[in-house]
Amino acid sequence: MQFLTLRSSLLVGAATIGAFLAAPAFAQANESGGANAGDIIVTARRVEERLQDVPISITVFNQAQLDNRNITTASELATYTPSLTTNARFGPDKASFALRGFSQIDTTSPTVGVYFADVIALRAAAGTTSGNGAGPGMFFDLQNVQVLKGPQGTLFGRNTTGGAILLVPQKPKDKYEGYIEGSLGSYNLKRVQAVLNVPLGDRVRARIGIDRQKRDGYMNNKSGIGPEDFADSNYFSVRAGLVVDLTPNLENYLLARYSKSDTHGIKLRLAACNNNGVAVISQGVPTPQLTSAITRTNARSAIYAAPACDQIARQNARGDGFYDIENDVLDPFNTLEEWQVINTTTWKVSDNLTVKNIVSFGQFHERFFLSIGGERLLVASGPNAGKSFPTTIIRNAPGQYGAAQSTFTEELQLQGNTADNKLVWQAGAYFESSKPLSGGNTTHSESGISCTDSYKYQCENIIPAAAGAALGVIKNAITFRNLGFYGQGTYNFNDKFAITAGIRYTIDRAEGKGGRLTIQFPTPNTPSGFCANPAILPGVRHLNFDDCVGPANVAKSSKPTWLIDLDYKPIPDVLLYAKYARGYRQGGVNPSNIGLETWLPELVDTYELGAKASFSGAVRGYFNIAAFWNDLTNQQLSVTVIGKPGSGIPGARVIVNAGKSRIKGIEVDASITPFEGFKLDAGYAYLDTQLLQFSPRPLPANSPFLDPVLAALMGKVPLPFSPNHRITLTGSYTLPLDKSIGEISLGATFTHTTKQVASDQTPFGTMPANSLLNMNVNWNGVGGMPVDLAFFVTNLTKEEFPVNVANNWSANGLESYVTNVPRMWGFRLKYRFGN
Repeated sequence: MQFLTLRSSLLVGAATIGAFLAAPAFAQANESGGANAGDIIVTARRVEERLQDVPISITVFNQAQLDNRNITTASELATYTPSLTTNARFGPDKASFALRGFSQIDTTSPTVGVYFADVIALRAAAGTTSGNGAGPGMFFDLQNVQVLKGPQGTLFGRNTTGGAILLVPQKPKDKYEGYIEGSLGSYNLKRVQAVLNVPLGDRVRARIGIDRQKRDGYMNNKSGIGPEDFADSNYFSVRAGLVVDLTPNLENYLLARYSKSDTHGIKLRLAACNNNGVAVISQGVPTPQLTSAITRTNARSAIYAAPACDQIARQNARGDGFYDIENDVLDPFNTLEEWQVINTTTWKVSDNLTVKNIVSFGQFHERFFLSIGGERLLVASGPNAGKSFPTTIIRNAPGQYGAAQSTFTEELQLQGNTADNKLVWQAGAYFESSKPLSGGNTTHSESGISCTDSYKYQCENIIPAAAGAALGVIKNAITFRNLGFYGQGTYNFNDKFAITAGIRYTIDRAEGKGGRLTIQFPTPNTPSGFCANPAILPGVRHLNFDDCVGPANVAKSSKPTWLIDLDYKPIPDVLLYAKYARGYRQGGVNPSNIGLETWLPELVDTYELGAKASFSGAVRGYFNIAAFWNDLTNQQLSVTVIGKPGSGIPGARVIVNAGKSRIKGIEVDASITPFEGFKLDAGYAYLDTQLLQFSPRPLPANSPFLDPVLAALMGKVPLPFSPNHRITLTGSYTLPLDKSIGEISLGATFTHTTKQVASDQTPFGTMPANSLLNMNVNWNGVGGMPVDLAFFVTNLTKEEFPVNVANNWSANGLESYVTNVPRMWGFRLKYRFGN
């Protein structure tokens, strides 16, 4: 596909309607109805507004669109949203968002703030990405999902350099209604949803809903060890809301939610090994798009690479396919559990002033026992012949959690306007306190050893200790505190011209305490441990982790963020805007990364021009376009550091403030209803990202790590998860049938994404281009009854491609892929009742 030609055509199309350089929107009142974009109400500026009146690049999905695309995870949401991708290195349940090239890597704070009912997602501070986003069971019974692109730091606070995602649940209504829905499909899919809305008198109304889904995994385990499949789905989610009108002008909205996911976790597919300097690629995986990468020769990689090549030979001899893997953990699992209570009180003091208070508290817990690579390495000869040894197996400490964090937030908002509505303003204060629970984050990490009980240190070396055979015990307890004060206002000079200005001052503090205990086994089941931090008990051998805990590490900062926006409406249905915004992402702390425990905030300056245009009549629709330029400084980068010889540490992923980048792009969203019943939506994003500078501070002389080295060539390799092009096309057609039959509609969505970098730390880190085709058929009101029937299929053409990589090449001489989701299909049957 000639994307340069496509992009030029889109820009020419924008000019023909008088809209130059603008911001997108992507939604309609229902999937098949073809309503005008002006009918869509969003809360992108913390108040209800028409989508086409908001000078922000926004993508919006209502619940019908989510259902038709079978969106139940963050990764699936990103598939259909230009500029939005996810880092699914540890599976779809733990995916983190990347937007406009801004991504959350490892233990950094997210660049995309995820809000549910106006409250930020629960924090987590584990060694793998989890929490901080949209987990299992979040995508049912929603009013809509709004993806706000670009820094939103004035109204939405911390860590929204890339943007914000708003999940807006259905609020209790003043009528009796509800539904029961069941789904069956491939991979033994079973899903049940039920929602009940009831008024409890004139002033009270309640709504409760549940979502339960279970599906077999699509990664087939060929080893005969552990479960038959991986990448399964197994979650339960419940949500309850209660609205009480205390007085005609005073409303209280209480919302509670709980979810739990318990799966086998994700398992990667071994893709390549280093055979004496030559990369051997496994059959059944796409030809890799190679990038330049770190190449270090060490004893560890030489020992790991040979059995990895043996595994590839086994895979090829069996004729393994893209979704076939081997496993060496007998009982793997990944359990995520969270609950949250949100209370929103809204007091309409007068026609010109509203006071809103939003308070929340919740907890996030995670347990796991996982091999986070794709390998099952077997010793070929000698006394340990036939035994397996991992690059990395992780599990939470006994009786504790891999991640456990509570989050409390309190926000007071004042919203007002002048009598003539020329000035519309809001101001507020925000406080957040997040604390570790039950000991914080704990991990036992096995590398190059075989354990019958790692908790009791019943392990033996399979490879030499000099090559990194060790049990790592890591414990971190991290406390966050965030305080912010903000104000923003829009002054309307007349019906055509307005100016918006906003500022926020944020004060952040993160404090972490913990460390790393390295345990080696000179003889089987005879542990010998020492602190990874050489400043603590140097040369002393012991097994008490508490001896390895040093003083607390603190990362604190205070920064302003701001926004200036100029709006011009030459005619009522066209909005032109130009804005400048400063974004800010707080620093952080990871006490187990010795010598690299803290990192500083990063800043972004964004310049954006945009236009939104809508048209009605016999042919109706909209065309929106945006162009943006970002300067990112003091960038937080994730790099791999290798342990020094004799340190006992095989390596670690660490965060350094070492980067300066430039990000620019264009986003287009358009929709047209050329005739009754047919609707065509199009979305397109162009991203051009470049890392311009890499200059990490040198490590202390006594650090157990070698200095970090960046693989990327400056200006040559894009930032992670920022494909140059993505296009989505959705067509829907409603058959012209009598109402007594019901409403039958057909829909299809095509998405094409060009190649993108998942990691520049490995030559296999560039993911190839891919295309997806999804289809759905809906029959609403079957035979005039309150019954809806639907069929859906995703990845219809059975495309196979990697979406992430394990980053094991430089350290271990092997590489594994995270695979995409194969073709899935299913049927849904819904019974609606009430008004």
